[in-house]
Amino acid sequence: MKKRLAIIVGALCVMFVAGSYAAEPGTEADPLITKSYIESVVYPAMKFKVVDVPAGKSVICGAGTEMILRMGTCSVIGTQKGGLSDVTMGFDLSDGTAIQGNHLLIVPLDDGRGVRTSTDCIFMIKGNYTIK
Repeated sequence: MKKRLAIIVGALCVMFVAGSYAAEPGTEADPLITKSYIESVVYPAMKFKVVDVPAGKSVICGAGTEMILRMGTCSVIGTQKGGLSDVTMGFDLSDGTAIQGNHLLIVPLDDGRGVRTSTDCIFMIKGNYTIK
């Protein structure tokens, strides 16, 4: 019993000493992030951007891009791996499916997925995209 207790105490001491050698916050190994950095870099990257897309154009999105159709008519550009996730309804929208307005769509992979506009459209987009 004493041997077990000695092993447990020894293991705890080793863990405590190892933890004390970990990087201290605010050092080069573990830098602190300032409030101004978060406000100027992190938050702007997380905001939706209003994007006008003319009729007949395509919006090709990167992985993780979120989009909401606010005005107009468009359809999904899908691939063999699938289409866009309509998280409002909980469905996968396959290639050619008409997109309903005000539904949050997420692009799961960076493989050419996006939307094709039939009329002039207005989107709210958060993430990487190109208009072709």
